[in-house]
Amino acid sequence: MTGQRLLLLSVSAGAGHRRAAEAIEAAVALRGDSVQVRHLDVMDFVSSSFRTLYTDVYLRLIGMAPSVWRYLYDLSNRTPPDSPGQRLRRAVERLSARQLMAEIDGWQPDAIVCTHFLPAEILFHQRRKGRVGCPIWLQVTDFDVHRMWAVPDMGGYGVASDEAAHRLTALGIDPARIHVTGIPLMPAFATRLDRSTCMVELGLEAARPTALLMGGGEGLGALDAVTVHLLETVPALQLIVLTGKNAALKARLDALQPTYGARLSVQGFTHQVERLMTCADVVITKPGGLTTAECLAMGRPMIVNSPIPGQEERNADLLLEAGAALKAVDGVTLAYRVQQLMDDPVRLGRMSEAARVLGRPRAAAAVVDRVLSPTFVQESASCSVLS
Repeated sequence: MTGQRLLLLSVSAGAGHRRAAEAIEAAVALRGDSVQVRHLDVMDFVSSSFRTLYTDVYLRLIGMAPSVWRYLYDLSNRTPPDSPGQRLRRAVERLSARQLMAEIDGWQPDAIVCTHFLPAEILFHQRRKGRVGCPIWLQVTDFDVHRMWAVPDMGGYGVASDEAAHRLTALGIDPARIHVTGIPLMPAFATRLDRSTCMVELGLEAARPTALLMGGGEGLGALDAVTVHLLETVPALQLIVLTGKNAALKARLDALQPTYGARLSVQGFTHQVERLMTCADVVITKPGGLTTAECLAMGRPMIVNSPIPGQEERNADLLLEAGAALKAVDGVTLAYRVQQLMDDPVRLGRMSEAARVLGRPRAAAAVVDRVLSPTFVQESASCSVLS
């Protein structure tokens, strides 16, 4: 596909879908060929009301009413795609996407990769009408597959695991089009870094047991309360806290610095998460798809807490079954789990190896190699909506 155009479409409902698209873009750059890449956030091309409904309401629900989100997640997973409610939802999406389609028409891509089901659903309708002829790849960004990812007649589907491929097949997708690529990650997660160097950069003590506490790209969760509890109850612990784009949370944690000194390292949004993970013996995190995949790629054991109902709970199940993670239901359990692993380096090592076995650090390159191959273009031409 040298000299041609690849379009990446993500949705800023959480950070993971965008990060997956950025990873694919970086993988194309590493090839060194003349493929042109463009990355669009679908939310930049819809009305403000649609954007509020799709992103802001989602973040409020998972933060303030997780039981409501669980109900909606399960309901939509059970609802057939041809139901009146689902047809109405897709009609609203199409009406809101006219500006996006104009942008795509103007750029004329030779292939499209979607890291969220929303643009894939929109493009499926356009393909059915004969308005889009280039091949489309849909990349699932969690370890399980919700029904909404089963958009028919895409040229290819990338999933994280064999189990995810099985579920997508059960939802009616042709297994010949499903590829177990892993979840796309930035190239840095395939690189082994020197732990001592990273520790010095952060001003950390190399001899201390170290944990990395994360709350997703938005810094969700009461990380300040968790930080205090961990540092008070596990005296030997050194803690790195990643606050993402949550400036208010970072300010609250910065205010704790005089109390805990070098035992606490507060980090805001960064493009070098792999360096923080290199310093950590264990990562304490919500089990989002991208974060989980990053930990696995680096062989980092996890303690999962506060999973978003639905997709993150299912990610957590996979990690627990594989022996790559423990689960903490509250602060008391979390402190116990941390101390437990500090006292049992053999177990910590087994969990690290289990994580590394599941990791697919070169997933982005695998997606790019497939999408840019002549075979993918030929296979995609047989999609039934174009026949």
